[in-house]
Amino acid sequence: MIGSSATVTHLYAQAILQAAQRQGIALSEDVVRQLVPGQRVPLAVQDQLWDNYCQLAGDPLCGLEIGLDLQVGHLDSAGMLLVSCDTLREGLEALVEYAPVVGDGGEFSLSEDDSRIFLCYQPGYTVRVTERVDAVMASVVRLTRWATGGALEPDTLMLAHGPQANGAEYSQRLEVPVVFEAGRNCLTLNRDQGSLPLIQANAALRDHLQQLADHTLETLGQQSLSGQVCALVRTNPRWGKERVASELAVSGRHLNRLLAEEGLSFKLLRERELNRMAVDLLQSGHSVAAVSERLGFSEEAAFARAFRRWEGVSPARFRTQEQ
Repeated sequence: MIGSSATVTHLYAQAILQAAQRQGIALSEDVVRQLVPGQRVPLAVQDQLWDNYCQLAGDPLCGLEIGLDLQVGHLDSAGMLLVSCDTLREGLEALVEYAPVVGDGGEFSLSEDDSRIFLCYQPGYTVRVTERVDAVMASVVRLTRWATGGALEPDTLMLAHGPQANGAEYSQRLEVPVVFEAGRNCLTLNRDQGSLPLIQANAALRDHLQQLADHTLETLGQQSLSGQVCALVRTNPRWGKERVASELAVSGRHLNRLLAEEGLSFKLLRERELNRMAVDLLQSGHSVAAVSERLGFSEEAAFARAFRRWEGVSPARFRTQEQ
């Protein structure tokens, strides 16, 4: 069954409204009028809200500022669930699983090697991508540091884009080294940081919030159509558009039209998932040939070309760097 259109919790939209109010910014009435109190915000409206705010703010780091001001409550039940877990690793796992409660349009992934933890974020939206990624990653840095009582010491923040102002300002405001044009958006931590206890840990509250979050996901149809497509691609990376569309009981052409309503395309989603799977498999020690076969490429050279386009380096070199 096809899921509903992509949405974002009204609480996240509220964070943008509050930022505008603090700065005396008068947002477009046409945009604000579409925000219904207590109701989830269509992703298309959230796009308009971000664009309107960024235009009027006139600050290239406005997304970073929103992320640094974001509170746990702006992330709906997923935010409270994250901070009520016992350890940081458990909280990050909850974030990955329940991020759709906060909103569609992007996806987190979590992986580890012998020494590091990688929390990565892949945006799926096309409007104000840089500012929104800045907001997401800044909020992750701030809230995880707060959740550990200030004990968290991130290793590096990698951003796929270049600096929107003086790059040093990012490191100063986030208090973590920032690497720009890194090809992906990832917060890296020393592996032992995963066992840091969370100061708001509460098992009973965590279990209750998990039930609420599970119910929200069920109500949303387990994410939007894009979420269903991504899940099918992850399970069946060899499937093309027509096969995925058939599984969802629509035609390939209709699938593209429905995804376009979320500002996405099948090609974008499939490439994003294959990229993520390739990175995870290579980081886990799989050979380039094995990953190429797993992802359904006709030959290893074709996989190498695709991976270089995604990450900027060959899969063999990436694998060596990650070891």
